[in-house]
Amino acid sequence: MDDIKRLAGIIDGARRLVAFTGAGFSVPSGIPDFRSAGGVYERDFDGVSPETILSHGFFVRYPEKFYDFYRRKMIYPEARPNAAHNLLADLEDAGKEVSVVTQNIDGLHTAAGSRRVWELHGSVYRNFCSDCGKSFGLSAVTECEGVPRCDRCGGIIRPDVVLYGEGLDGAVFAGAAEDIARADVMIVAGTSLSVYPAAGLVTEFSGRELVLVNKSATDRDGLATLVLRADVAEVAAAVAPLLTCL
Repeated sequence: MDDIKRLAGIIDGARRLVAFTGAGFSVPSGIPDFRSAGGVYERDFDGVSPETILSHGFFVRYPEKFYDFYRRKMIYPEARPNAAHNLLADLEDAGKEVSVVTQNIDGLHTAAGSRRVWELHGSVYRNFCSDCGKSFGLSAVTECEGVPRCDRCGGIIRPDVVLYGEGLDGAVFAGAAEDIARADVMIVAGTSLSVYPAAGLVTEFSGRELVLVNKSATDRDGLATLVLRADVAEVAAAVAPLLTCL
């Protein structure tokens, strides 16, 4: 409980707060942590690894197989924001300057009401035609069978997510880095900080309080001013009543 009180004090005292979130942030919402023990990334599908299926080259060569996997394992439209997502949105509503930098593609930060969200790896809710660039929502992918096609030119619709073998959006990466550099408090939550180049953004932080909330250890634990080995939603639910800024 002392750590929860300390975290509440850190959040109350923050002028510019940035949250860096990973898959563990959405696990309480029912979305699997693909990289955990026994997770999706530890399995092969018909002898092909998930990393291969989710690569740019595989998408181009085998779009039918890509979408079969993508629909079954990467899209969770029934998922709803949990206490951790809601807390960040509530802090912003209360007048805190809050930025969210996320590795997740599930759109839950935006669904919770956070307005300044940098989606490093894109979002399943945005899709576009590979040929003409026309934009589509999630329904264009979920409400059809096989490979979704553009109703304007017939091109293949693809998700606006970063596939293996592709680079991050430069503007998104730069915006996230700038917000991290400006923050005086950074909360890294639900990520093992093992996915690069996204995880490298933590090095941009030079503020006074670095908080790590994750069930397992990370390489940055020794640099943090506070480490909580716990479920992010449980931490959020415990800290929210203690905050004077809400």
